[in-house]
Amino acid sequence: MLKEFKEFAIKGNMVDMAVGIVIGAAFGTVVSSLVADVLMPVISGVIGSPDFSNLYLILRNPSGAAYASVKAARDGGAVVLALGLFLNAVISFLIVSAALFFIVKMLNRLRRQEEAAPVATPAPSAEVRLLGEIRDLLRR
Repeated sequence: MLKEFKEFAIKGNMVDMAVGIVIGAAFGTVVSSLVADVLMPVISGVIGSPDFSNLYLILRNPSGAAYASVKAARDGGAVVLALGLFLNAVISFLIVSAALFFIVKMLNRLRRQEEAAPVATPAPSAEVRLLGEIRDLLRR
């Protein structure tokens, strides 16, 4: 059983998948930063809201207090519909999807170019040429 597990764990596909997961996690961090630090401030500036992530709607507020943020409202016991956080997640998903689409599209284009490229056959050696000439003479 240990031998089977070792063969399974060391297969090339497993290593490729592990590398993909690590790169995906790093890519997710970059996209999260892009959304939170670059895009959302621009969108907030256009919409006029100073902090887009704190766009929320209080559904039930037992204390009746006013809250400055989603976190404060949740900590205060209010039931909150966090629209801004949801919009951040949707925008992040769309950016990741678009980036992956373009990466896959580029890889497919490179594969098609590789397939279309003519494969150069090496020139036959002197022995092969001589054997070919002998074959041709024997056919006559």
